[in-house]
Amino acid sequence: MKRRQFIALLGGAIAAPGAAIGQTPKVYRLAVLSPGRPTSDISPDLKLLLASLAQRGYIVDQNLIIEGPRGRFAEFSGLPQVLRDLKARRVDVVVTIGYPTALAAKQSGIPTVVAYGAGDPVATGLVDRLDRPGGGITGISDVASTLTTKRLGLLSQLTPNIRRVAIMWNKDDLGMTLRYDASVKAAGEIGITIEPAGVRRVDDFNDAFAAMSREPPDALLMVSDLLTNVNVRRVFDYTSERGIPAIYEYDVFARDGGLMSYGPDLNESFDRAAAMVDRILKGAKPAELPFEQPTRYLFVLNLKTAKSMKLEIPPSLLALADEVIE
Repeated sequence: MKRRQFIALLGGAIAAPGAAIGQTPKVYRLAVLSPGRPTSDISPDLKLLLASLAQRGYIVDQNLIIEGPRGRFAEFSGLPQVLRDLKARRVDVVVTIGYPTALAAKQSGIPTVVAYGAGDPVATGLVDRLDRPGGGITGISDVASTLTTKRLGLLSQLTPNIRRVAIMWNKDDLGMTLRYDASVKAAGEIGITIEPAGVRRVDDFNDAFAAMSREPPDALLMVSDLLTNVNVRRVFDYTSERGIPAIYEYDVFARDGGLMSYGPDLNESFDRAAAMVDRILKGAKPAELPFEQPTRYLFVLNLKTAKSMKLEIPPSLLALADEVIE
């Protein structure tokens, strides 16, 4: 065989994981579950995951097919049927966002990778141990108390003598409720009182805002899940109109108009999720892949929003920002 032909064949094998030289590459089926929108939408999350998978040789419509629910499933009650459909279509791996999707995927038996947003997987019962999860699920976990301490510290630098912080979270999401509990404990250790602003449905936001209007907090922290995320514009408007500094868990919210955010770098999270997907597609068992924690965190500050709220940003806080939106 000529050298040039051999190199071309070798390159084709590298580009198609699991394919032997001269064979048709195996086609893998992947689903990404983020309630509130169908995975056929090219969402920012899906773009990040596909970019990382492409670097590992998985190319959509060549050796990778993206499966997903047909239409929207904003109600978590629809998840079991969604997973049954995916299993019938022989999906190889499911990547999930959020605790309810992770739990439903685990119960389906499909190998599962948590990208982010599911909370502490041991505390919620998703896995037995971080180092050897057991069952069919692995992924990226979080450290709520440490992150809350950091977020409250950033709010304190913006608003000295901060004493009362409202936390808005979905009380029906176990992962987020445990994150709220950890946040209350962390806040108490640094002398900050937490005002609960729990919600379960869209109408509850009105009650939460009314309670905050009666006793205005010094600042607000929003815990992210489907319910709070799809209503985040209301949170932006409420806090902006009343001059309440707010911090969010992911940089997308600061870029969309929130004052500031501190949380895991989702580029890293999805890259590591893609690495786990790659290992599972090559034969690894999720039970043997340790849950990981993010190593990179971003502080994003929206100076445009700060100016509209007439907030003076201390130079020391500005210097800490990984990204400043002007």
